[in-house]
Amino acid sequence: MLGREAAPPDRVAAANRPFDPSSIPPVVGVALGVLLLLIAAATFVSEDLACIATGLMVARGTIGFGPGLAACFAGIVAGDLWLYGMGRWLGRPALRRAPLRWFVSESAVERSAAWFARRGTAIVLLTRFIPGTRLPTYLAAGILRAGAWRFLGAFLVAAALWTPLLIGAAATFGDQVLARFIEYQRLALPSIIGLALGLVLLVKGILPLFSWRGRRLLLSRWRRLTRWEYWPRWAFYPPVVVHIVGLSLRHRSLTVFTAVNPAIPGGGFVGESKAAILTGLAHAPDRVARWRFLDAGSPEARLEAVRGFLAATGIPYPVVLKPDVGERGGGVAIVASEAEALLYLQRTSEPLLVQEFVGGVEFGIFYYRIPGDERGRIFAITDKRFPSVLGDGQSTLERLILGDDRAVGMARFFLARHADRLDWVPPAGAVVPLVELGTHCRGSAFFDGEWLRTPALEAAVDELSRGYRGFWFGRYDVRAPSAEALREGRDFKVLELNGATAEATSIYDPGNRLVDAYRVLFRQWSILFDIAARNVAAGAKPATVAELAQLIARHRRSLEAHVEP
Repeated sequence: MLGREAAPPDRVAAANRPFDPSSIPPVVGVALGVLLLLIAAATFVSEDLACIATGLMVARGTIGFGPGLAACFAGIVAGDLWLYGMGRWLGRPALRRAPLRWFVSESAVERSAAWFARRGTAIVLLTRFIPGTRLPTYLAAGILRAGAWRFLGAFLVAAALWTPLLIGAAATFGDQVLARFIEYQRLALPSIIGLALGLVLLVKGILPLFSWRGRRLLLSRWRRLTRWEYWPRWAFYPPVVVHIVGLSLRHRSLTVFTAVNPAIPGGGFVGESKAAILTGLAHAPDRVARWRFLDAGSPEARLEAVRGFLAATGIPYPVVLKPDVGERGGGVAIVASEAEALLYLQRTSEPLLVQEFVGGVEFGIFYYRIPGDERGRIFAITDKRFPSVLGDGQSTLERLILGDDRAVGMARFFLARHADRLDWVPPAGAVVPLVELGTHCRGSAFFDGEWLRTPALEAAVDELSRGYRGFWFGRYDVRAPSAEALREGRDFKVLELNGATAEATSIYDPGNRLVDAYRVLFRQWSILFDIAARNVAAGAKPATVAELAQLIARHRRSLEAHVEP
């Protein structure tokens, strides 16, 4: 065998020359088929790099432009459909299971689906040219159940535009395309994000300054940002949660607080039944707004139950329909006719309550009794006031809402709630109520009602509470003909009773400081844990972690099924 030293000079010279890729003969036959399959498979790893590599092979004559384009195109479309399919068949079921369903409601998914249905095609075309955005977009298209045929067409068009462009550029300009593309990948997404943020700032923050309506809406956003009473729960509650954790550690139990009200599952922490709680007040029917439980069933059968309730009690419309399990007024509706009641019942199958509508003024009375004490105490009283605007005969309802110093803080909520009559001009002197429910997050204004406290009121609330065996701590939502009637402890009607997680809602008085609110809530939870510990010492059993998890799951299911009026 000849070594290098014995090889002819022309062979040595040929071996010393740099490798020339163009010297590789074109791939044909079975080898071409295998290479094209590998190219298609490579698009599942990186579509763009696979296209650039294909373009380089086209430039060197390894494969033709047509076969390379076909392989990349087929792989890209197949990958897009695979992502879409993963989202469609696995994503939506995953959203219905914990922990995702705790954070993403079905109603939010439906709203997103409607938005994506309008703009999805354009988004798919745009993301084809922005690296890093395709995977989340195509998964989202599947999760939101976007039309399969429509998005197949979008995928085909997007791939038909991008694939030959990238392969052709690589074939024409060679290795320079790879370097430029890497730079493009590095800058494209940050540039698009920067542009989007700039447009948002322009549209949301600068252009509104040029109109009175825009300035008032900006004021609304500023109020909601700077006034803690409008803060979302995730921003307001962390210090309270830390305090609760500290109390749990001190009492050496994660669930001891659920023994605060042994008569209520979980102490009324979450997932409690309104019907079961109101049943516990059956000893004082004159103090409770009349109601009836509506179990799951057909809308017609439940409407018949509503008719029976009205006939038996002599109550006329309007009446209140609300979920048996809920929070913060979610799903509560005041229906003024049988037609409205049927419409509500057709939109939900969850267990409900129908309750008489009680007029007058609304208050929150927070009560507690330490086990062993002869009498209970009122911890706090909330004076709830329903916001309204006064017509002047010239201004539209929208302008009245935006011009009101209090209503502007909840402007977007009020404008959405009254969207069908924003152009209406109320007559001069006409009072237009903006809400009918005493819930702070739905527009009602809360004030400290300490001025309502009297011995007569304390005695009436204590008598009502002592008759509910196993109840020690919670907030009554009541209505009375007047504040004077409440002060005298007469004629008030209980709408609801909330347990462990009830708030002393007087903290939301606009005159309160944030530190004052935390001081009240810390004291409230300290009292709760003290009562719960005493109940445990007397033989009460707190809920187990598993039981508490079941109540939380029930609560989440109910929230997802709520019908918003």
